[in-house]
Parts: sequence; C-alpha cells; structure tokens
Amino acid sequence: MKYFSVARVLVNHLQFNLMLGHIFLMDAILLVLLLLDLIADVLCEAGKSCGARSVCLYGGTSKGPQISALKAGVDIVIGTPGRLKDLMEMGFCRLQEVSYVVLDEADRMLDMGFEPEVRSILSQTCSVRQMVMFSATWPSSVHQLAQEFMDPNPVKVVVGSEDLAANHDVMQIVEVLDDRARDARLIALLEKYHKSQKNRVLVFVLYKKEAARVENMLQRSGFKAVSVHGDKAQRDRTNALGLFKEGTCPLMVATDVAARGLDIPDVEVVINYSFPLTTEDYVHRIGRTGRAGKKGVAHTFFMQENKGLAGELVNVLREAGQIVPTDLTKFGTHVKKKESKLYGAHFKEISVDAPKSKKITFDNSDED
Repeated sequence: MKYFSVARVLVNHLQFNLMLGHIFLMDAILLVLLLLDLIADVLCEAGKSCGARSVCLYGGTSKGPQISALKAGVDIVIGTPGRLKDLMEMGFCRLQEVSYVVLDEADRMLDMGFEPEVRSILSQTCSVRQMVMFSATWPSSVHQLAQEFMDPNPVKVVVGSEDLAANHDVMQIVEVLDDRARDARLIALLEKYHKSQKNRVLVFVLYKKEAARVENMLQRSGFKAVSVHGDKAQRDRTNALGLFKEGTCPLMVATDVAARGLDIPDVEVVINYSFPLTTEDYVHRIGRTGRAGKKGVAHTFFMQENKGLAGELVNVLREAGQIVPTDLTKFGTHVKKKESKLYGAHFKEISVDAPKSKKITFDNSDED
C-alpha cells in the first residue's frame, strides 16, 4: 500500500509537469530505498502510464545497463544509497534537476550507517523540491534529517500509533525454548502450518549462515525450501524470491533483509526461528503476514539469550490483546532505556516542539 501511494503521487507529479510541457527537460524524480532488489520490478513500472522512463540503481548487479539507462535519459531514478553515490561520483548520475524526492525507511538507513551517503545524495538535488520521508519510527536522528532537508513545517502523517505496536490481524504465539530444541520444533510446526506444502510460510533467522543451515535442514527433512540472505548472489536471491512469490516453492527462509519492503500476498504464517536484535524488527517481521485485511499467524521462538527484550515483547503482546506466556514473564517485564550511540543511556531525547537554541554573547570584561 505504501508503494502504491508513492507511485500514485509520482504519476500525478509527472502528469502535472507534462501538462506544463517541461517534464523531460527540467524535472526528475528520485526515490532512495534501502533494499531495492526485492521490489525493483514493481517500482520500475511506476510512471509507465504517462510515458515516463525509470531506472533502478542497486548493488549486487552490473553497473553497465544502469549507466546506459542513465545516459539515455530517465525521469524517475530509484536507487539504494550505496549504488547511487557510486554512480554520482563516477559522473553518470546528476541530481541537480531532481524536483521530487522520496526517502524510504529513513530510520533503518541511519541505523545501518548510511547517513553520510543520504546527506551527500540529498545535497545534490534541486534546492526547490518536494520531499516525502517514510520512517517506521521517529528518533531524533530522523527528526534532525527532516529539519535539515525538508520544509521548516512539514506535514506529518501518522498511520496507526507512534508507539511500538503490532498488526492486530496477526495472532502472535511466543514459545520459550532451548536453542537445541528449535530444529525439531520447527519441523513440528511446519507439519502443522505447512501440511499441504502449498501455502506460503516465511521463516526468519538472524544470521546469513544460519539461513543456509536451516534451508538445508528443511530440505533434508523433505520440505521444498528456498532462502534469501546477503551471502547469496543477486541472481540467486531474485530466483528464490520469484519461486516463493509464484508459489512454486512456498516455504522461504530469510534474514531481516526480507523484513521490510517485501510485499508478497497471502503469506499465511511467519515463524521467527531466531528472535531479532530489536523489538522493532520483530514487529516488521510479523507484519509480512496479516496484510490487506487478511488474518495471519506469527509463531516466535524466544530463548534465554533474548531476555533483554522480554519486557518490550510483553508490551507488544499486551497492546495487541495476545496471550503472554508465563515463561516469558519470568525474564522480567522491565523495558531497557533507549541508549544514544554517543552518550549511552544517560541522554534525553529532544522533542519535536522543543524551543530553538539561542546564541548568547558576553561582553569582553578586559575592555572595561
């Protein structure tokens, strides 16, 4: 739905400028996304209805075709921060004529260390521009970025709650268990949830090597499974995702590379084989099911090593009216204070409506 709304605004922007007769001469559109390879085909369709030309720029694939498309001229540039910056530095991607910018998953980009690339990209666009920023959370770093590059008084649209909350159409089941019991328990759950081996089931793991191991274990157990993770070549990731989308292989193992920006219809069940590093990522993972008004199931394995996130998970479960297992509350319900990367836990987050700082000048007493 998010990308549909973006595409709709893009088309309106292009059609308006087309009526003015200068779309192909003066205006261009830039979309900066975190994980483009999973949705490149969908986004490249944007603008075709009004004759606009699009190009997707992302790593893991040859630069040649992307450079050729840029040389031929495009109206919509859709790219990831790293590849965009590379092509800018090579002189093939010039953004001075960009009049409309979309920055997706802004919080995640900053968390992953892309702030220098994002700032470099935005600084090269037209100073008179329209800008849209999507962010799952609104930390001070994202607020500061918005203040620097957006209108002084931007329109803020909040969908749902600003507090951490899960989709209420997803039934959440949390099971506390030992690490060594996970493989057998996963097989048992798949025999329950994936008995027909035709419905789509998404299994999330934490690490790339873990994804490969779980995929092989499932295949040895008689399940047709594919995986998506960072160690796989671009072509292999695309093929695996295609098989999952088509239903040819409806069981997929993935790292958090698939937790955001992935819109596959009819994913009935999400299984968290490994709990993610943050509760925000947990909410994103289980959001792959229960979409477009449909119901979904999210079954999560929680281990002793995850106990630091127990309090936040309990709050998410209670907010959604889900059952909180007794074994989970034994870890405690304390929520750890958010920490600043620079100042640790001893900091105070600045609110959006905080007053601006004032410069105070003191007289030089030596002159008296």
